[in-house]
Amino acid sequence: MLILAAVVAIFIYGMIAAMLGTILPDLSDRFYLTPHQNGIIAFAQALGLILASLAVGPLLDNEGKKIGLVLGLAFITATLALLPRSSGFRSIVFLLFLLGIGGGIVVTGANSLASDVDAAHRATALNLVNLFFGLGGLATPFISANLFKQNWVRLCYTVAVLAAITLGIQAVTHLPPPSGSGRFMLADAGPVLGQPALFLLGFYLFLYITCELGVWNWLVRHLIAQGIPEPRALNILSLGFALGLILGRLGISAVLLRASALNVTLVASIAMAVFTFFMIRTSRPAVAFTLVFFAGLSMAPVFPTVLAIVGGAFPRMTSTAMGIVITFGWIGLAVSSRIIGSIAGGDAKRLRTALLVIPAASILMVGINIAIRFVLP
Repeated sequence: MLILAAVVAIFIYGMIAAMLGTILPDLSDRFYLTPHQNGIIAFAQALGLILASLAVGPLLDNEGKKIGLVLGLAFITATLALLPRSSGFRSIVFLLFLLGIGGGIVVTGANSLASDVDAAHRATALNLVNLFFGLGGLATPFISANLFKQNWVRLCYTVAVLAAITLGIQAVTHLPPPSGSGRFMLADAGPVLGQPALFLLGFYLFLYITCELGVWNWLVRHLIAQGIPEPRALNILSLGFALGLILGRLGISAVLLRASALNVTLVASIAMAVFTFFMIRTSRPAVAFTLVFFAGLSMAPVFPTVLAIVGGAFPRMTSTAMGIVITFGWIGLAVSSRIIGSIAGGDAKRLRTALLVIPAASILMVGINIAIRFVLP
């Protein structure tokens, strides 16, 4: 039941992680939004993710994961029900901020819960649970393109209903109360915050989220600007990128039983730099699909495996440490969204240049991965 609770929550988070990139072309057409305004909307969602992840860690350590998961899913359900009634740019910004708050609470709570299930095989467990993030990410653009014909209003209501069902599952599932050893204690915060490893892992996730959410939020608009029809672009995101994440996490789970988590993430970082660079240079749908798939495959192990490293390095106040590291990740989304939107300006065709931020961040990840090895406790 603990695994089920984590899995369904991560699935919903996967659906909302792909939501903005899926509906952004239609929102832009309906409200005449520029890429610069798209960047502000993505920044608002990232700001919600940042604040939620930073604040929810102590709550989870002291009160348990259940309250966090229920609260986060309530935010998601309400926001998606209200989004189709938005009146323009400002209301969209506010609602995406609230969606970010819900998502930040859910992703921290679900990963903390999965981390507690099997400490001996934490990296494998987190990769298997986060496989369902990829399924959620696949479902959103796939449903939009093939079932709802880009009807973003119906998509929002559908995901809101699924989030409400997941909220009901969390409400009736018995989750263990927080243990005394894991509780947040202000007196113990200093040693945790004073660890260089915490901030290097945070910076590593900062760069990684810049890459992953950069693809989720901007790839469809970029592909459309290259002349690829919107339904085809949505399927490249779902059946290419999301499927790569799913298969990558499924395959790497067995590898992590034998290989070092740091070595796995190092190889992944190198592969990310290569595939994302070529991904944004092509305008041919079949080639784009292949490169996007391999980009997803290479990104697959990074997020859950980094959280597994955090869980092993910080056995006390684990949720707080995870919340801090995840917060760094969302800051990466906030910063990169503004940078990408600003470089693109009012011309969607300039996204090709703006998206070079993604392979550049991947290259930096290689150096940070090497530095982490010298400071892990």
